Amino acid sequence: MHHDDFKFEPVRGLPEALPADEHILWQGAPDPMRLAKDAWGLNWVIGYFVLLAVIRVIASASSAPLTDAMGHGIPFLIGGAVAALIIYGLAYVQAKSTVYTLTNKRAAMRIGAALTMTLNLPYVCIGNAQAAVRKSGLGTITFEMTGDTRLSYLMTWPHVRPWYMTKTQPAFRSIPDAAKVAEIFADAAETRVSQPVISRIDPDQSANGAIAAE
Repeated sequence: MHHDDFKFEPVRGLPEALPADEHILWQGAPDPMRLAKDAWGLNWVIGYFVLLAVIRVIASASSAPLTDAMGHGIPFLIGGAVAALIIYGLAYVQAKSTVYTLTNKRAAMRIGAALTMTLNLPYVCIGNAQAAVRKSGLGTITFEMTGDTRLSYLMTWPHVRPWYMTKTQPAFRSIPDAAKVAEIFADAAETRVSQPVISRIDPDQSANGAIAAE
């Protein structure tokens, strides 16, 4: 029987229903393979085991026939394949449990496979954003928060800009059509930030303040 772990969400990827004046502009998730490479260093792990296999073959070739020496490198290649499968599996689970959302007011991130949490990043709290886009169209958009906004690097990894631990920068990691998503974000953020904020005050207090100032 199919079981949806996120069936309790009133809106996919969000912990509560949207207000009447807010609507979703885009939703997406990381590409599992790209996430495995970007966040988990899949290529480096594969390269490491291949290098071990080559070193082992070279070392064995000095005292054994080449055919036997090549066989000595096979266990390292098998170990590398197992490690690569484990890494891809972890990245796949993370990608499938992640939902990135852009609305007309905020960026949101539902992240975490075992311990799920949702981060709400209002556009008025985002000071800057950077988009790193590959030729394939896959890329990462990072958000630089303003003011006293603090996020835990460990709790939000891998959905962060790597190595920015003191001032954690949340990120939409390894998403398809990253350039298009960046444009959607830029337009929505500019529109939201440029809207005037009107505060309600007591007319009597305002009048008294004006008299006192005179």
